Amino acid sequence: MALPLVSRGKDAQAGACCAPIARQPLSEGDATELAVLLKAVADPVRLRLLSMIGSHAGGEACVCDLTDAFELTAPTISHHLKVLRTAGLIDGERRGTWVYYWIVPETVNRLGALFAR
Repeated sequence: MALPLVSRGKDAQAGACCAPIARQPLSEGDATELAVLLKAVADPVRLRLLSMIGSHAGGEACVCDLTDAFELTAPTISHHLKVLRTAGLIDGERRGTWVYYWIVPETVNRLGALFAR
């Protein structure tokens, strides 16, 4: 099920949402917001992390399940997760020693809908 797109820009006050680029030009505010999302996923490690989290059983993944898939240090993985979280693509919660992450559907759907017709 696709979730509705929500714009946080100036158009949000008017109740409008961003249209896919195949239908009409993006507003300056929408382009700025979407560029942040595109920049966040424009790294192979972050794209893989997003995919791993989104496809993980139960809809969330422990950082302990993510780090072993990469030949990177834990601080580097943490940095990439922080970039995804700051962009609003994932969210997380500490449970004891570990942090569990999940996809933020509204944001990921907004990014995906950008190229829909």
